[in-house]
This record gives sequence, C-alpha cells and structure tokens, in this order.
Amino acid sequence: MSFPKSLKPTMKEKKRYLLIKGKIDNVEDAILSFIGLLGLSKARPIWIKKEKNFGILSVNRESLNYVRASFAVWPDEIKIEKVSGTLKKIKEKIT
Repeated sequence: MSFPKSLKPTMKEKKRYLLIKGKIDNVEDAILSFIGLLGLSKARPIWIKKEKNFGILSVNRESLNYVRASFAVWPDEIKIEKVSGTLKKIKEKIT
C-alpha cells in the first residue's frame, strides 16, 4: 500500500492570521460584497477562533490587501488589530 506524498513547501498555501475586533458577524459579507465570490474563494477565509467581540481569521497571503480593503469600506466597524504569519504570535496578543 503506497501513501501519497506530501506537498513541497513551495506548493503549500501561505496563510496570514488576522486578529479582528468589532462586528465580526459580518466578515464574510464584507469580503463578498467588495471582492465578489471569486475573490472570496481565492482569499479562503477560515475562522480559527470566534468569540463575542474578537476573532482569529486565516486568509491567503496574496489576498490580504483585498481583505483589508473590504473591511475599510464596510459600513460597520471591523478592525484588524494584528496580522501575523503564526498563530503563536496572535495568541500572545490576546492573552
């Protein structure tokens, strides 16, 4: 039985983790309305942790600027407190 080989590090998707504060219930709507469905699929936002007034969101590195712009033009307040390449640094900011 042969196992599939893992991906090379250059082929893996590079992610950035965002510490978001504000009305985080509307994050997907903000991204969808600004960059559309194709942009949403390229950004690949995934919730790592979601609390009442803050959350940690993982996005693709290439679409980080588009995600920032979508939060800037959204009428509700969605603020990015910190952007990091590792979860460890984001979790240090929370505690």
